[in-house]
Amino acid sequence: MDAPRLIINKERFLLTIDRLCHELIENYGNFEDTCLIGIQDRGAILSDFIMERLKKLNKKVVPRYGKLDITFYRDDYRHREKPLKASSTTMDFLVEGKRVILVDDVLYSGRTVHAAMTAIQDFGRADQIAFLCLVDRRFNRHFPIRSDYTGIVVDTVDQTYVKVEWEHIHGQSQILLLNDKSLTV
Repeated sequence: MDAPRLIINKERFLLTIDRLCHELIENYGNFEDTCLIGIQDRGAILSDFIMERLKKLNKKVVPRYGKLDITFYRDDYRHREKPLKASSTTMDFLVEGKRVILVDDVLYSGRTVHAAMTAIQDFGRADQIAFLCLVDRRFNRHFPIRSDYTGIVVDTVDQTYVKVEWEHIHGQSQILLLNDKSLTV
C-alpha cells in the first residue's frame, strides 16, 4: 500500500475555498432569489464552511441555506450490503423560481449530483441549478454532469480515492489522494 499523497495543503485549501466564494459573490451579487444547498453528508460540511466564509467576505449577505439528504433518491440504495444511514434534510424554504447552487466535496461519477437534482424537485421547480465542488475527479462520469464552480481538477483512475479532510473533524484541512480506499477510515 502506498502512503496517501497530499495534493492540497491547508494554505492552498483555504485559498481555494475563498476563490470559490469570490466566484459566487461575483456571479450572484446580493444572492437575491438564490439558495445554497449542501448535499449530505460531505457536501454539507463544505457548504457550512462556504457559508461562514461568505458571511465574512460579503458583509453578511448570503443566500438562503439548506442541507439535502439524497439517501432514498440514489439509484443504488437497494443494492448495498449494509443499509444506508439517512441524514436529515434541513430546508425551510422552497426552491420554486430560485437559483440553486448544489454543493458537494468531490464530483466523480455524477450519481450523487443526479440524485440531488431529483430530490430538489420535491421542493419546487428551480429557475436554475448550478453545481459547486471542491474536487472534480473528471474521469469515469456515469452521467453527463459537470461542475460550474470547481476548486481543483484531479485526474485519477478508478483504484484511487480522493479524501477531503477538515480541521474541525480530522485535525487539519487538506486533500489527499489515496491508492486504497481502505486507508480512508
